[in-house]
Amino acid sequence: MTGPEPVSLWHRLADTSVLLDGFHALKHALRFGAEVPVAVAVDRGAALALAEELAPDVRDTLDGLLTQVPESAYASLVPRPHPTAVAALAVRPSRAAHLEKLAHTPRTAPVVVLDNPRNLGNAGAVIRLAAGFGATGVVTTGTLDPWHPTVVRGGAGLHFATAVERLTVAELPCGPVFALDPEGDDIRGVKLPDDAVLAFGSERSGLSPELRARADHLVALPMRPQVSSYNLATSVAMTLYHWSLGGGV
Repeated sequence: MTGPEPVSLWHRLADTSVLLDGFHALKHALRFGAEVPVAVAVDRGAALALAEELAPDVRDTLDGLLTQVPESAYASLVPRPHPTAVAALAVRPSRAAHLEKLAHTPRTAPVVVLDNPRNLGNAGAVIRLAAGFGATGVVTTGTLDPWHPTVVRGGAGLHFATAVERLTVAELPCGPVFALDPEGDDIRGVKLPDDAVLAFGSERSGLSPELRARADHLVALPMRPQVSSYNLATSVAMTLYHWSLGGGV
């Protein structure tokens, strides 16, 4: 595409598409099969050179996708410019397909549940972690949209590498629920099975009464006295690492 065509297409699709903000988000989305109808860059050559250096596996795909646009046009398409000056729109994956993946048994990796999270950046960081560990999916409860552009930016496009959906507590996938709680059993003595549902409370108020009632096990991360909490993404990372080692009794 040349001229104003990609910008016009962008405006037609923006309300129903997922914003991929930056080169790395686009790179990851393509690696995991995202359908990308439009992608733009302020400096197409620089973006392709970056792909040649960091992601040669998607370089040819990017060559066929990227259209160079003026900086002013690019800036009008995104909430805030990314240092790589690359942006794209992707088709949001099917909710039905994600629900099928989350419900499928037997599972070979846990589902991460963020119970009523508040911080968009934290949610994105958790999705990035979960994708890196090969988790089956990330589920949020409450009002936060896990596909909000800020969450996708924080997840570096790795929403497309795992199943990301918003559900109620009653709709959570089957499997034993291990909920993180300061009063729980030390996680170092607990084996987390592959079909575990790993639940983490909100940054402010912890687990909701509904999630706590659903929990089969309460577990706690090791923490020195007088330290009140870990960052949400850190807690998820520690828990998934423990699972990945097959740790526990």
